[in-house]
Amino acid sequence: MKDIVIYGAGGFGREIACMINSINKYDNQWDLVGFIDDGLAVGTRNPFGIVLGDLNYLNSYPSKVALAISVANPLVIKKLISKINNPNIWYPNLIAPDVKFHDKESLSIGMGNIIFFSCRISCNVNVGNFNIMNSLVSLGHDVAIGDRNVINPSVRISGDCKVGNDNFFGIQSIILQGIKIGNDTRIGVASVVIKNTIDDNLYYGNPARKVKSF
Repeated sequence: MKDIVIYGAGGFGREIACMINSINKYDNQWDLVGFIDDGLAVGTRNPFGIVLGDLNYLNSYPSKVALAISVANPLVIKKLISKINNPNIWYPNLIAPDVKFHDKESLSIGMGNIIFFSCRISCNVNVGNFNIMNSLVSLGHDVAIGDRNVINPSVRISGDCKVGNDNFFGIQSIILQGIKIGNDTRIGVASVVIKNTIDDNLYYGNPARKVKSF
């Protein structure tokens, strides 16, 4: 078994721990050592383990350990990764056992991705690094996704869509066929994107309209 720690001991971290337990029922590969958290005292417990320490502790961890990042904010993920400098840390892809792949052989995927229960991934999909796909996310054929995108439950990204880096997709949002989402874009809850977006903006509604610039 391989040692793994989770960055963040809150609700999202517990969800990742649940997924690790489910993976182990099919393939006993992970030993959850504990949690890393900058806001909780060492020794704080939840049902899945204890807080081992903070970022400084992680950067001095003495042995090889996998890290899952339980952060649902693309910019925080980016900043956190830049501060982790321990060569013992590595980033696995955690994929729930019931994820449906239409053609896994045609999937290209980087590192540090977390794909939760009941997601559906079609053929010829390309996924970068440190993306989070929460439950029931659907990716159509030939979708390309960059790095550090947070895709919340029941999001639908249709075929031939291109997604850049550091975007946030609200629950049940829909991206129609062939749309391009660039970088640092926020899509509101249940919004339907029917045309290409402009970076650094919030889109909301059906059809989604630009409502705020960052």
